Amino acid sequence: MYGLKTEASFDSAHFLADYHGKCENLHGHRWRVVCYLRSGELGGAGTERDMVCDFGAFKREVRSLVAEFDHMFLVEEGTLAPATVAALESEGFTLKVLPFRTTAENLARHFCERLRERGLPCSQVDVYETPLNCATYLWE
Repeated sequence: MYGLKTEASFDSAHFLADYHGKCENLHGHRWRVVCYLRSGELGGAGTERDMVCDFGAFKREVRSLVAEFDHMFLVEEGTLAPATVAALESEGFTLKVLPFRTTAENLARHFCERLRERGLPCSQVDVYETPLNCATYLWE
């Protein structure tokens, strides 16, 4: 089995609705996203001969996905009143409304699924909220 790993990071704010603790309040993170590819075989021809994937292409895909989250206010769909969303947007804030709770676990799954949709054999994504705390999603 062969593997590749690359990482990227982004800054964003979020809060956790229906959570009882500090994270129910708006706060920010410097999220670190570590992505792993896994393959039983190497490419057989062309540029990617004897490679899992070209590192340049892998890095571009990961950084492109992560850039969609950079300097955004991550909001779980339905957790803010429409008037609140409208007021924030009218003040110039950029919101990224997501169909899931904005936990590190869900972000890890989201990034893994998106990489797989782009044709990369993603097997694992780690999302760090802090330097010492991360959530992992493993593709099975």
